[in-house]
Amino acid sequence: MKRGTIILLVILGAFLLLIFNGCGSYNNMVSKQEATSAAWGQVENVYQRRLDLIPNLVNTVKGVANFEQKTLTDVINARASASQMKVDASKLSPEQIQKFQSSQGELSQALGRLMVVAEQYPQLKATQNFLELQSQLEGTENRIAVERQKFNEVVKDYNTYVRKFPQVLYAGIFGFDKKGYFEATTGADKAPEVKFE
Repeated sequence: MKRGTIILLVILGAFLLLIFNGCGSYNNMVSKQEATSAAWGQVENVYQRRLDLIPNLVNTVKGVANFEQKTLTDVINARASASQMKVDASKLSPEQIQKFQSSQGELSQALGRLMVVAEQYPQLKATQNFLELQSQLEGTENRIAVERQKFNEVVKDYNTYVRKFPQVLYAGIFGFDKKGYFEATTGADKAPEVKFE
């Protein structure tokens, strides 16, 4: 074989190797991106479950005479705000996730205040419907924590993959951007103060 033919074959072989490697990397990035979108869908699912429980909880609490109206209004307003916050699964930037987390955090705080105030109403605490709703809400909060952890694991896998060489080259070409994580809320590193009066 001539030297020119050998060089041409080596260049062609390298080019084909680059193409096949790119196809494999692209397909893996698509799979990991879809896994991230599916994990996000499950996070939204459990948050929706919580949103669906709140009207029943509020109606049950309303049945108690003289219950603090401001607390109920805060829960209703926080639920409305949280239900309006939508995040596109293909654009899970840290800023988008922070906005989503912030609106859900406001709802969590309002629900926390509702539960604290509910402790002052023995007739409410004795209501079977309230106890069941409270239990379902606690279970949902646990599910939210689990799904957020799973989401972060899937995002870590995706982010690690698209940032490794040579995938980082293909990720840049095909527009696979780094995804955001759920992070602890501000002040979560401090234990709450408990007071007995």
